[in-house]
Amino acid sequence: MSKILKTAVIGASGYTGVECVRLILGHPKLELAALTAHSRAGEAFGDVFPSYAGMDMPRLTKWDEVNWDEIDVAFACLPHGASQETIAKILPKVKTVIDLSADFRLRDPELYESTYGRSHDARDILKDAVYGLTEFSRDKLRGASLVACPGCYPTATLLTLIPAAQGGLIDVTDIVIDAKSGATGAGRKATLGLSFTELAEGAQAYGVGAHRHAPEIDQILERVSGTATQVSFTPHLLPMNRGEIVTIYAKLSKGHTADSVRQAYAERYKDESFVHIEPEGKVPQTRHVRGSNHCRIGIFSDRRADRVIMIGVIDNLVKGSSGQAVQNLNAVMGWDESTGLMQPPLFP
Repeated sequence: MSKILKTAVIGASGYTGVECVRLILGHPKLELAALTAHSRAGEAFGDVFPSYAGMDMPRLTKWDEVNWDEIDVAFACLPHGASQETIAKILPKVKTVIDLSADFRLRDPELYESTYGRSHDARDILKDAVYGLTEFSRDKLRGASLVACPGCYPTATLLTLIPAAQGGLIDVTDIVIDAKSGATGAGRKATLGLSFTELAEGAQAYGVGAHRHAPEIDQILERVSGTATQVSFTPHLLPMNRGEIVTIYAKLSKGHTADSVRQAYAERYKDESFVHIEPEGKVPQTRHVRGSNHCRIGIFSDRRADRVIMIGVIDNLVKGSSGQAVQNLNAVMGWDESTGLMQPPLFP
């Protein structure tokens, strides 16, 4: 397909929304045709984000003021709950919707209700949603009309875990995940806990024992391994804008070592554009992926001979959200997945 797709970003005033805008502007096959933001409707995008001031861009509008018959693809960057309602109304008109919210990630609507505290009212399209962890979903993504992008923590975790779980290299019933993210993972809202003086010079755990991303991780690990599992998952908030690191502790299956796991990962990811396995002894760092769609994974022996330590890093706003969304669209359309995403990491 060679035509330029008219593209809308729904919820363009948030962090994932503006990141989608940045990537769309650099994509040779996408034209930014509509930007919505209910609370900022009528404003120029450059007034909300001064870094875009002076650029020729659509003004922000309400989603129901967009002529969706003229839109080819929409990136939905809305909170859970709001996304399902909006998508259910525009999907018959828009050929492809890439959803960055949690609304279509969980296959079981009852699990969604217990996890997010509200009913799922778009069950008729939930069944058709493709879970868009691109490296493991590309066969299902081709031609999909609705893609559910994974959460940032599940993206980092699953890229770091799936080859071991899928290959029987670890015991999936004994996994501990220590996850840390920058403040943008909490969204662009004015709250006391995200103010500079509350966040700077400290680190904190949150959602302890009950974080919403844990059932999403369980769902995929069960799917790839064939074994029911419940991971131990604890996220932490770090005083930085971007970046995410997961340190995962798992029990090795009999006959396997950290070296054999690393070799299996190197083989699985050897042809991937965005997932890279570090050589023995090199520890991945969030600064090495900042601003990019890359994921770096390091695998290490534990002091306990029967366990392995796996460390994965991503930029939570790019590979963990908007970059993966664009990669998913590329896969849907049958384009090279790296199209519009080859920006190298920012340094310093």
